[in-house]
Amino acid sequence: MEKIMQVIQDIKPLDIRSMEEMRNCLNNLTKPLGSLGMLEELPITLSGIAGHAAPKVDRKAIVVMCGDHGVVKEGVSAYPQAVTGLMMDNFVRGKAAINVLARQAGAEVQVIDIGSMLEEVPKEIIKKKVRYGTDNMAIGPAMSKEEAVQGIHIGIETAFDLADQGIDLLGIGEMGIGNTTPASAMTAVFTSISISQLTGRGTGINAAGLDKKIEVIERAIKGNNPNPMDPLDVLCKVGGFEIAGLVGVLLGAAARRIPVVIDGVISGAAALAAYRIEPLSRDYMIASHLSAEPAHQFILNELELKPLLNLEMRLGEGTGAALAFPLIESSTRIFREMATFEELGIPAHVENSKEKNEA
Repeated sequence: MEKIMQVIQDIKPLDIRSMEEMRNCLNNLTKPLGSLGMLEELPITLSGIAGHAAPKVDRKAIVVMCGDHGVVKEGVSAYPQAVTGLMMDNFVRGKAAINVLARQAGAEVQVIDIGSMLEEVPKEIIKKKVRYGTDNMAIGPAMSKEEAVQGIHIGIETAFDLADQGIDLLGIGEMGIGNTTPASAMTAVFTSISISQLTGRGTGINAAGLDKKIEVIERAIKGNNPNPMDPLDVLCKVGGFEIAGLVGVLLGAAARRIPVVIDGVISGAAALAAYRIEPLSRDYMIASHLSAEPAHQFILNELELKPLLNLEMRLGEGTGAALAFPLIESSTRIFREMATFEELGIPAHVENSKEKNEA
């Protein structure tokens, strides 16, 4: 916990002066005030994160944390647990959706085995396994507090390593069959919203499977009684190793003043846990999209984050983050490449002045 506490202390508020400087810069560009909407909000946030009004997102990376879940034994997924390992192999072959979208966005993909059931892990995957999958949270805690802390540490170290390599923008994703179950459970504990409202079909379970999944989550929360005021208690009782790793990435990136683009419901649950550990970490998060999984909307509401996209996606892997990267890059090109009113010899905000006179 000592390392986590030090990282928390290193997370500082956004730089307000830099944000105001960027806002003034955007207001002087050749467009009506605020007409580019969220494309103007992004560089203001990025300036606050960077601590100066010239943020860049040249080097981008997506961290995909992989782990398996004991709760799969309860029949909460439409796919067998072996698919986690098969998809990890797909990642290293560059054939998964995240690989395709990351290549298009000019981002590298870093795949980390933090808790899969694989005994022989492809050499291209970074091996940081806490152990071979979590325990079944329906009959006891998913992991020990020591293991949860270890998972967070791995995420922090990952963020620090990428920061040292000069990464400007991080995206987070995951792979783990059954992981919408712990994500929904964590969200239910943190928000007190009913499990039936939060729980979705994940990999595509039928109506009977959804009822079973809700019952399993209810049983897990009742049996483990996680304390909503203690994020670590929630994580170890009804979370997952890949979620713990993503919590660490979020905290570590915030400590190094690097923006993190969150993906769907699983990375959203990690974001909610990181926020409960240190509220300032939320200011370093960018919501890429709104997942089709119902818990995600409640997570974003709790974090007060607006998604950039709504494509009815529910894949995970960091795919939403990859799709958001070009939009974020576009927002930085606007203030770097657009002309100002002064450069065109036009008084700034002429439209606003005209409207005021006509009124």
